[in-house]
Amino acid sequence: MAVKTDNFQSPDYFNVDELLSDEQKLVRESVRNYVKKEISPIIEDYAQKALFPEQIVPQLGGLGCFGPTIPEQYGGGGLDYISYGLMMQELERGDSGVRSTASVQGSLVMYPIYQYGNEEQRNKYLPKLASGEWLGCFGLTEPNHGSDPSSMLTNIKDNGDGYVLLNGAKMWISNAPFAQVAVVWARNEQNEIQGLIVERGMEGFSTPTTHGKWSLRASATGELVFDNVKVPKENILPNVKGLKGPLGCLTKARYGIAWGAIGAAMDCYDTALQYSKERIQFGKPIGGFQLQQKKLAEMITEITKAQLLNWRMGVLMNEGKVTPQQVSMAKRNACEVATNIARNARQMLGGMGITGEYSVMRHMMNLESVITYEGTHDIHLLITGMDVTGLNAFK
Repeated sequence: MAVKTDNFQSPDYFNVDELLSDEQKLVRESVRNYVKKEISPIIEDYAQKALFPEQIVPQLGGLGCFGPTIPEQYGGGGLDYISYGLMMQELERGDSGVRSTASVQGSLVMYPIYQYGNEEQRNKYLPKLASGEWLGCFGLTEPNHGSDPSSMLTNIKDNGDGYVLLNGAKMWISNAPFAQVAVVWARNEQNEIQGLIVERGMEGFSTPTTHGKWSLRASATGELVFDNVKVPKENILPNVKGLKGPLGCLTKARYGIAWGAIGAAMDCYDTALQYSKERIQFGKPIGGFQLQQKKLAEMITEITKAQLLNWRMGVLMNEGKVTPQQVSMAKRNACEVATNIARNARQMLGGMGITGEYSVMRHMMNLESVITYEGTHDIHLLITGMDVTGLNAFK
């Protein structure tokens, strides 16, 4: 496949850039340049072949995209949450699977080890994860328990010799086939949910790859299977018990997705805009027709609203004031906006929209996963509904 030139121009209709610090813009620029140089030229080929570009792992580590808000003493970037959001926006502008790799590593593996782990665990795992020497994954979803993780069956039993025996299975796990480390959530003998760090090579631990995906094809997805895995007790995360542990991780991951999905939307919009000026039909560019202008006008409006929502969420996150429900709303909004924009952009490109010559169809398929994982569209609606009414519609 011919190497493609990335001519992306970022939409900023309401001068949101004026709300960003110089450091935040510098962070965004460095990741945008990386995507243009290393991701855009290769990603269509990897997606078509359903291959994970393994070389991006040390690249993302070197760029500081793994755990950018983790303190520098553990290998993180010590950055603020708006910088983190902008990183995820730019990575997903390239591909949702690339952003997923970084989101999982930072929010679902490094964050729980930092937040819920002890100093020994932080020093052992975080620097290797931050650099990309190790890749991590997060085991919560099970074959029969997705939106209702409280019903999980994966369990640990005290083996009496300094180990616990871990049994069960997790599925739809990003990074699993290539991960050296898994943060896994399981029930103990007191029926409490606990997190523990499982390392590749532990006997009885396997990570079969999930095949046949039409979405996130350049991302590695797999299962985690535990058959009497002996895990040292010092690998249990000591500082949290209950569902609040994994849910705290999901809030951080959803935050990144809210920014990331808008990156995909921005790419689809920019592609459609450029195409509308070049594609001639009935004697003039299709961008000159009312229906196409309606699509573009609605796209940029929704992107602008989401940019402002994300920025405000970032300010609240930096101040320690954001609620999980606010993050939930932003995640759902971004995914819905991006999915609609991808579909409309695909239509604007006509037949060319289904080819790998343009990024739109790949984004469109990827976003079907993004709107599903980390809480489906409907689950997030219920989270907001319960927050505003005080009434629980989940049961």
